[in-house]
Amino acid sequence: MGAPSASFSVTMRIELDDPRGVGSVTTALGDAGGVVIALDVVESRQSGLVVDLTCNAIDEGHADRLRAAVNAVAGANVRAVSDRTLLMHLGGTLEVAPRVPLRTRDDLSMIYTPGVARVSRAIAADPSAARNLTIKRNTVAVVTDGSAVLGLGNIGPAAALPVMEGKAVLFKRFADVDAWPVCLATQDVDEIVRIVECLAPVYGGINLEDIAAPRCFEVERRLRKSLDLPVFHDDQHGTAIVVLAALTNALRVVDKALGSIRAVVLGAGAAGVAITKLLLAAGIGDIVAVDRQGILTPDMADLDEDRADVAEHSNLERRSGGIVEAMKGADVFIGVAGAGLIDETHVAAMGRDPIVFALANPDPEIDPALARANAAVVATGRSDEPNQINNVLVFPGLFRGLLNVGARKITTEMKLAAGLALAAVVGEDELSPAYIVPTVFNPGVVPAVAGAVERVAERSLKKPSS
Repeated sequence: MGAPSASFSVTMRIELDDPRGVGSVTTALGDAGGVVIALDVVESRQSGLVVDLTCNAIDEGHADRLRAAVNAVAGANVRAVSDRTLLMHLGGTLEVAPRVPLRTRDDLSMIYTPGVARVSRAIAADPSAARNLTIKRNTVAVVTDGSAVLGLGNIGPAAALPVMEGKAVLFKRFADVDAWPVCLATQDVDEIVRIVECLAPVYGGINLEDIAAPRCFEVERRLRKSLDLPVFHDDQHGTAIVVLAALTNALRVVDKALGSIRAVVLGAGAAGVAITKLLLAAGIGDIVAVDRQGILTPDMADLDEDRADVAEHSNLERRSGGIVEAMKGADVFIGVAGAGLIDETHVAAMGRDPIVFALANPDPEIDPALARANAAVVATGRSDEPNQINNVLVFPGLFRGLLNVGARKITTEMKLAAGLALAAVVGEDELSPAYIVPTVFNPGVVPAVAGAVERVAERSLKKPSS
């Protein structure tokens, strides 16, 4: 499954004996399933032509087949192939840039020595001044141990770095937040916690990323307790907030109320646990969590603290069994587990106008086309399908709001507010089965989420401490 996309885009330098052969090349690429997006002439001469042809593929194997298809055209020869994604990451995707000019000796004296000593003394006298006098007020650490990166698994901190760089780019592009990757060469909970505690003075917030469950639960819990700044595990809570927003609007499409429905969450890892907890806090009628052992129940052995909490507060009918039993008559399916774990028969057994969120990446729990045969609304985590559940809809605006008011904690009320604000970005005249969440480039997303979080955070800051 899959469609050609920019993530597997290649540029081929092709030598043609006859300039008229360009049409044969593009036809061959189309027949092989490629999508030609650009063609530039590099050399033109009477004896032939050299072109750079850019084409989207499905995956690396497909790109190889596209090259072979061009070479099979009479009079065509592929001199070289460049992977555009790898080229984009050459040298990394981030840089540090000064916010103030450094043109004269006076500038140097104020930015650095001797003038900077006055700033340091001011902070030493009043540590809270660091928020206004340093980068702390607008900086987030993107922290990972490389143990659960995208769908790639435990690939380590170095291989995780491009992902964390990309995350930092998204922070800057969408919310003007200065974020920086912090990839740790340890998967020991005590070490992760202590390192982040030691780094915390530089940052106004901590975004935990791609840390495997159940370790991620303990890391977040301990850091939230020890640090006086917001700590947010995006794989858990970012996903949960977008799901809440998408479900709010999907229910509008099918004319159902959150308090009257039953949902099934397949996958009781970081995202599944957070989704379940947030939907319970939002007032869902019932929710059934399913993992490899089947439906989570309080009497199930070997449940960690977070899964035990989910088992205790969900599945009101005390269903037992596996995914088949869980999905019978359900209104909503939310998959955060893996590819191909359900099929059309599971969806057909659901209730009236079922909603299917198959969010495993890159390959969802069910082919979206098959799901749409029986479901009223379908969402995935893919960018080449309608209704992409993408965390970038949340974390830039969430941290923008937190940093704006100097929030110290992230609460459930903030997460609920963020989800409902995101849902409200989709107007009544825009809402449809194929459009339940706004696009990531919608300029209204970050202000809406940030504003909602700010309002809740400001109220919490005004409350007297107990």
